[in-house]
This record gives sequence, structure tokens and C-alpha cells, in this order.
Amino acid sequence: MKKTLLLVPIVLLLWVACTTKKKSTKTSQTNLETTEQTTDSVAFSFVFLGCNRVDRHQQEDSTATNASTANLSAMKRIWTEISDLQRKPDLFFFLGDMVLGETDTTNLENQLIAWKELYANTNFSPISTAGIEMVAVPGNHEMLYYHDYNMPEHTEWPLKGATEVWMDHMATYMPKDRDFVTGKDSINNQMTFAFTRKNIGFVLMNTDTYNEPTKENPYGLEGQIPTQWIVDKVAEYKNNPKIDHVFVLGHKPYYVSGKPETGHKGIPEGPVLWPKLVENKVIAMLSAHLHDYQRMQPGEEGTYQVIAGNSGSPGEATFFGYTQIAILGNGEVKLTSMGYDIGDPYYKAVPENPSTVRDETILTWTKNKNPYTNQKD
Repeated sequence: MKKTLLLVPIVLLLWVACTTKKKSTKTSQTNLETTEQTTDSVAFSFVFLGCNRVDRHQQEDSTATNASTANLSAMKRIWTEISDLQRKPDLFFFLGDMVLGETDTTNLENQLIAWKELYANTNFSPISTAGIEMVAVPGNHEMLYYHDYNMPEHTEWPLKGATEVWMDHMATYMPKDRDFVTGKDSINNQMTFAFTRKNIGFVLMNTDTYNEPTKENPYGLEGQIPTQWIVDKVAEYKNNPKIDHVFVLGHKPYYVSGKPETGHKGIPEGPVLWPKLVENKVIAMLSAHLHDYQRMQPGEEGTYQVIAGNSGSPGEATFFGYTQIAILGNGEVKLTSMGYDIGDPYYKAVPENPSTVRDETILTWTKNKNPYTNQKD
């Protein structure tokens, strides 16, 4: 009897110890799962794309476009897919060539008005009411006009009045809290600006600023970004302890298929600008202009060049879509390019072609082993 009485407390103690251990183990596993979800979760994300306008030959084709000159089927599909993302992006950057333009300011204005109507039309796409901040910069089709003047090597020239038209109709898609160029250069450079969201600094470039004709350049000069202002802003963001990631965005890239371009394909100031981006550890320069998707890391390590000009204009692209960058809870920067195979003709709706991941990687500062290019060379 005494032995039995002595055993009872011991059994109770063992049971309590086991129960406590199980609870402790379960609590530990739960905390680990919570930690993993937090570090892998998206703290902030944005999408970017450019070049959705149709070709000149399809301008009057109502199956391809309307007064906006946008590729309607691609625009509707891409905008709807972005809006339907389970974790909606915080920002949506449109990096130029949203309309055909390149003639005169009357056509440019009418096309931008029609484009805005599409953006606001929830029967066309829910993106304007999806709670995503939209930010836009112009491309060469909004800022230049097309004429060869018997000079086949150069066919685009600055369009006088394009800056005013853009600001009249598109300033609403520029953040109110932005920093911008001031002083004597502010008029022609007001579409180059910078702003921050959380711990991220964004520098937006108008890569096709208006430049007055001169004796040396009777039609004006294409391009010419405010390089020093951009370099100074990048350095300011890099030295700000509250900013962990810096991105530079604009219509024209500097590197195309891994090679520097300073003519019509790339920004003239690239040789000066790019080393400063690397020096200040800019994560990536994001652009469009080339009708393709490309990701590259031109140096042995450091800043990326990502081209996402595959949102609807005909050219090199084999798929249309958008690219997303997510800042994860652990600080990693994840890039994902989504797209669907293009139809024939390119403006044909192809719901039978699913949108899939075309490129996905962590944008590490060290050399990335899997650059993406659609080029065959």
C-alpha cells in the first residue's frame, strides 16, 4: 500500500514533465514557423513595364487599338492580372511608350486622354481601384516626333510642347511628395524626380527631355538626362540610414544584351551615370524601350540592368507581361517576370496561352549565375 502511494506522486511528476516538454516543443515549432513566414513574406513590392503602344500600321485597326493607340488585348490582360494578384503590389511603374505619339502635340494629347480613360474604366480593367499607386514617366514616343529629314541614321527629334502636354495630363501619376529638379533646368527636366516608400528610394528619369535647336543641332538633341541631379540624389539615398534599397528607373536603358548603348537604343550619359550607380550600390536600373525582356549584371558584381519593354509593342519579345520586384522580410530582393506567349498577330487576345513565370531570381550583389536574355548572339 505504501509503495502504491509513493508511486502516485512520481507518475504525476513524470506526466507533468512530459506534457510541459510537448507544449514547449509545440510552442518552439510554432515560433519557428512564424519566423519563417515573416522572413519570407513580402514587406513591399512593385511592378514595372513599358512599351504597350501598337505599331503605326495598326493605328486604324479597331481590333488592335482605339484612340489611345494602346495594344488593348495586352493592356487589359496585364492590368487585370496585376490587379488580381493575391498580394497586390504597392506601386505600378509605367516606363514610357504607352501611346504611339511621335507626330504632333495634338495627336499626343488626344492619345493620352484616351489612355487615361482606359485606365479609369473599371469595365476594362480594375487596376485603377485596386489600391496600387501608379507612377509614370514618358518614353520617346511621348517626347519625340518622327521624321528622317533624309537622315536614315537618325529619325527622331525633340517635340516642342510635349513636356507641357505630358504635365497637363499625366502629372496626376507623379507622387505629390516627390523631389525634383529646380532652378533654370526645371522646365525641361520636371519629369525627372525621386521619392521614397518605406526603406526604398526611387529615382525616375525622363530619358527624352526636350532640348532646344541650336546651330550645331538644328532639330534639337534627343535624350540628355539631368545626370548630376540624378547622381546626387542616388548618393543622398545611399547615405540615408533609413534607406536600404535604391532603384533607378527610366524609359531607355544603358545596357542592351549585355552591351553598353549610347545612341537611340541607350541613354547618352550612360558612361558617366552607370559607374555612379555601382559605386552607390543601386540594386538595379529598370527600363523598357527595347521591346523585349532582359536581365543582366554587366559587371562582375553589383548593379543590374533589367529591361521590361514587353508589354504589348511588336518587336523582339516572345512573351508579353510584367515584372515584379519584392522586398522580402529577410531583406532579400526577389525579381519575378510573368508572361504569356504572344499571339499572331501580336495584338490578338490569346486566353489559351497561360501566364507563367519566365524569369525568377534573387538580385544578389555578387555575380548572378543566371542572367536572362532573349538574344541569340
